[in-house]
Amino acid sequence: MGDTESTSGPDSTDNAFHALLEGAIAPRPPAPPDCPFCDLPQDRYSTHYEGHWVLLEPRIIVPAPTVPPRRRWIITPDGAAMNLWDAEPLPGTQCRIAHRTVCPYLQPEDPWPWTTALRQENERRAQRLFNLPEDRGLSGTG
Repeated sequence: MGDTESTSGPDSTDNAFHALLEGAIAPRPPAPPDCPFCDLPQDRYSTHYEGHWVLLEPRIIVPAPTVPPRRRWIITPDGAAMNLWDAEPLPGTQCRIAHRTVCPYLQPEDPWPWTTALRQENERRAQRLFNLPEDRGLSGTG
């Protein structure tokens, strides 16, 4: 009878696996909320997987029905991020996009055109961080 009970708890291997699967692998505070791959600053949110955080694209909030299933992150009333997985969002629901979906230095997970465009923009932003021109066109500095 006790065989059907789950032994999953907040620190269980199942929760760690699901956190990894959903991309909740962000650096924990007090580390800066920067992507470890492209170094772009992101919005970091705790998840309902204890001790796991996710990086979400800053300033990108879109209608949830326009985002493919398993890519929709909502912010719950307690301020945590939650992946909707395959759940159909309620009308009017807004969602966030995980940075790993559009990080220019990670292998794309899917060919969704919207994320492809955002990934390309992030690549341009990341290059600007590291590839500053030698002569910035400032007169009298050279």
